[in-house]
Amino acid sequence: MDSTVKTPDTNGSVTPPPAVTEGLQPFLHDAVVTLYAPSFVISRADGAFDDGADGFFHGDRRALSRLTVAADGIPLAPVGHGLRGADRAHFRAILRGLGEVTADPAVALHRRRTTRAGALEEALEVTNAGTRSVRFRLTVTAGTDLATMEQVKSGRPAQAAPARADGTGELSWADDGFTVRLATEPAPDTLDVPTGRLSYDIALDPGTSWTVTLRCTAAHADGDQFPAPPADALPWRTPVLRSADRGLDRWLEQSLADLDRLRLTDPRSSADRPDQFLAAGAPWFLTLFGRDSLWAARMLLPLGTELAAGTLRTLARRQGGVTDPASEEQPGKILHEVRRDTSAFSDTFSLPPVYYGTVDATPLWISLLHDAWRWGLAPEEVERMLPHAESALAWMRDQGDAGGDGFLKYVDQSGRGLANQGWKDSGDSIRYRDGSLAHPPIALCEVQAYAYEAARGGAALLRSFGRPGADEWEEWAERLAGRFRERFWVEDERGPYPAVALDGDGGPADSVTSGFGHLLGTGLLNHEESAILAARLSGGDLDSGHGLRTLSSEAAGYNPYGYHIGSIWPHDTAIAVHGLVRSGFPDAAASLADGLLTASTAFEARLPELFAGHGAGAGPRPAPYPASCRPQAWAAASSVLVLQSALGLSADIPAGTLTVAPGFAGAYGPLTVTGLQAGGNRLDIAVRADGSVDVSAPEGVTVLTG
Repeated sequence: MDSTVKTPDTNGSVTPPPAVTEGLQPFLHDAVVTLYAPSFVISRADGAFDDGADGFFHGDRRALSRLTVAADGIPLAPVGHGLRGADRAHFRAILRGLGEVTADPAVALHRRRTTRAGALEEALEVTNAGTRSVRFRLTVTAGTDLATMEQVKSGRPAQAAPARADGTGELSWADDGFTVRLATEPAPDTLDVPTGRLSYDIALDPGTSWTVTLRCTAAHADGDQFPAPPADALPWRTPVLRSADRGLDRWLEQSLADLDRLRLTDPRSSADRPDQFLAAGAPWFLTLFGRDSLWAARMLLPLGTELAAGTLRTLARRQGGVTDPASEEQPGKILHEVRRDTSAFSDTFSLPPVYYGTVDATPLWISLLHDAWRWGLAPEEVERMLPHAESALAWMRDQGDAGGDGFLKYVDQSGRGLANQGWKDSGDSIRYRDGSLAHPPIALCEVQAYAYEAARGGAALLRSFGRPGADEWEEWAERLAGRFRERFWVEDERGPYPAVALDGDGGPADSVTSGFGHLLGTGLLNHEESAILAARLSGGDLDSGHGLRTLSSEAAGYNPYGYHIGSIWPHDTAIAVHGLVRSGFPDAAASLADGLLTASTAFEARLPELFAGHGAGAGPRPAPYPASCRPQAWAAASSVLVLQSALGLSADIPAGTLTVAPGFAGAYGPLTVTGLQAGGNRLDIAVRADGSVDVSAPEGVTVLTG
């Protein structure tokens, strides 16, 4: 939403507003983020946090909004920082001039950060490597506004909260059942409670060092909405990749570290072995999101099925049971997101704590269940979830019938929710070719593909487990494919293509978008149609050289910084890569995959939620989208999907087969990946320099190669 106020001057042009950031969503592109869901820390490159979205957060509340370090009268010059995994970071600075007898720095500060669930630890070590003894005062300033995530994102945080002290040097803050405590070891020499200043008088002889450790804890009185899992309860096997492209290896390694720390658990599941799922991303979406959690779990199936099972069960427990326009709940529907409280962004935009405003999560739930079964999820676990699949299928049928045309569509029923309810859920994302906005109800092209795939997958599950309805759902899918072919295809000067959507009048919203990639490999298209879309996706207006633009650069309204109208989303590109491979177009897939790999290197192997769509022609490094989440679950999981696509890897464990047909893995060869998983057992794959393949598969599984 655009909150900038613009005023026309006397000649009718627009005068820019004053240079202020209050009321604007904070930028994150230069932030250092460490996380251990449901907690995370955002700071500047020097380690300090005291502005914008900076802070230590826990459970959608800001526990600390300020934590700075200063040496009285001595400039601190930052000289470097780096991530270690997902939950640790370090920062180095020089105390300029202190103890120096030459141009060489003498006294340095090393700040080491460790993030845990509900806890932040900062170790500040000062080392004197010079030849003179030094004395100085180091001051740490801490404070908080205890702001909600909604307040932080709006750019209008709360007022500073008053601190309390208990006489031991520990500071604390509390509000509305949320309590924060900050302790130090050693205790400060001076503590100024109102300002939050903790001061230490330090004397260092040559060759000595001094350390203080700050420990901050945060907790909600009623506990965490979705607690962190035990550290050793990883629901997937962690593979090791060694290829000729170290950038690919590093991308996978960092992605898996981030995914590990995005894990959350469902408190409604068994306490002995709670179900796990992936939070969508930090900072804005560190909670359960139906669509995001489903896609991420689906992308990670080559690492095991436990995460998929946990995600499916977590969402099934919250599957819609009644019709409620305020929350958009409907029987059989899978939810969009869950928050602790209502998110009141404005007078006209407000989401309830459990919100169902998504049209695609329900078919994606069915497809994840089907794919997890194919990858070896235990039959008894699959069978227990089939009643939920039948309810989800019924929701698809009822929604298709409600509009009279058989397409899945959406409209904001509450008048205060999301105007667009596919993955491109910003208000300006669904457009006609001339740049004008489509009006609801809207039937998205990719949602029809998801529904087709879900109906076919659901039919396969029903038939295999001896339940009725398989023939009906296969027929339903084929009728949908026929309707799609008749109604969605349009044409421009380059030839035919599917419109991004049908509008409220049933007419095509005919912009050219990345939605093409979501249709491929689902079965909705025939080979000729798939070939048309493979060629369109390879065009320079969509393939930017850094990934797939969400909207053609030739379209009216294209904006490289537009959230869904020209930017690049890694998961979107990875889905297209996988769809191209499944449809038999590995060369087109290779180009998009190479673009993502180039981008991952530019973002130090931690791909953000999205980035700007200028493309490789504008420069070798993509520009960031300044407010993007980083890390984001489906962006990180994209590394696994790209690897799976490069290997041409698919599984049908119920039929006892595994397919490995490398299409473009040779570009990274020789390549060896060990520790994948199929049917609950280890899977290793090697692609040699000559293109030959060696597979070590689970016993009893036949490997098909191509």
